[in-house]
Amino acid sequence: MSSSGAGYDLSPTTFSPDGRLFQVEYANKAVEKSGTAIGIKCSDGCVLGVEKILLSPLLKSGTNKQLHTLGPHQGMAFSGSAPDARQLIERGRSEVDNYHDTYGSTIPPEVLAERMSQYVHYFTLHGALRPFGVGAIVCGYDPETKTHALHMIEPNGVQYRYYGCALGKGRMGAKTEIEKLDFATITCREALKQIAKIIHTLHDEGKDKPFELELSWLCVESGWKHEFVPAALKGEIEAAAKKEIEDAEMEDDDDDDDDE
Repeated sequence: MSSSGAGYDLSPTTFSPDGRLFQVEYANKAVEKSGTAIGIKCSDGCVLGVEKILLSPLLKSGTNKQLHTLGPHQGMAFSGSAPDARQLIERGRSEVDNYHDTYGSTIPPEVLAERMSQYVHYFTLHGALRPFGVGAIVCGYDPETKTHALHMIEPNGVQYRYYGCALGKGRMGAKTEIEKLDFATITCREALKQIAKIIHTLHDEGKDKPFELELSWLCVESGWKHEFVPAALKGEIEAAAKKEIEDAEMEDDDDDDDDE
C-alpha cells in the first residue's frame, strides 16, 4: 500500500489503494499549520477564541478578523486559509438569511452547521474543484427552543456537535486542557479566561510569530447576540490569564530549586 500521493493526489475524487483522499489530507494540513481556534459551550452560552497570527508588524490591529458573525444569533471562528474562510462565511450568512426568508424564524444551530458542512463536502466530490483549506467552529442560539450549540466543520465536510473543540496547530494541547473543564457549570466569563490562558500557554514566543487574541461570545450577557467581547473585558481577561501563567511558572521554578 502506498503512503504517498504517487499520482493519487491529482484529484479529490480519487481514492488511493489504502482508501485515502490525499487532497483532503492536504487541506487538513493547511488547517493544522494555522493559528489555534477554540470554542466552548458553557452553561450560559458559547464562547469563541482565536490566535490570529500577525504576518507583518505593519498590519493594523483589529483587521483581518478570524471571528465573524453569520447572523444575529450565529457566530463562527476559523483556522486555515482566510480566502477559503471568506467563501464559507458568505455561505453561512446566505443560509441564515434564506432560512429566515423561507420559514420566518431563526435557523437552528444544527441545521446551519449541517448545511455549511454539506457545502464544504461538495468540494471534495468533483475533480474540477478542490477542498476547502479551512476548518470552522460555529456557535448558534435557537430562540424558539431556548437552546445553544457548538459545532465544528472539518475540511472533509464532516461536522460534529461539541461541548468544547479546537482547530489549528495547538489543537492537541488545547483539547487536553478543554477536557478538564466542567461544562455543566462553567460560565462564559470563566471560559473566556480559560481560552486566553490556553492560547497564551501554547504560543511559543521563541518560534511563533506575534499574535492577536480575538474573543467573542453568544450568551445571556450579550442578549444572545454574537458579539466581540468588549475591549475592556478582553484586556482584563488577557491580563489575568498571563498572570496565572507567570505564577504557575514561578511555582515550577521554586519547586525545581527545592529539589536541588
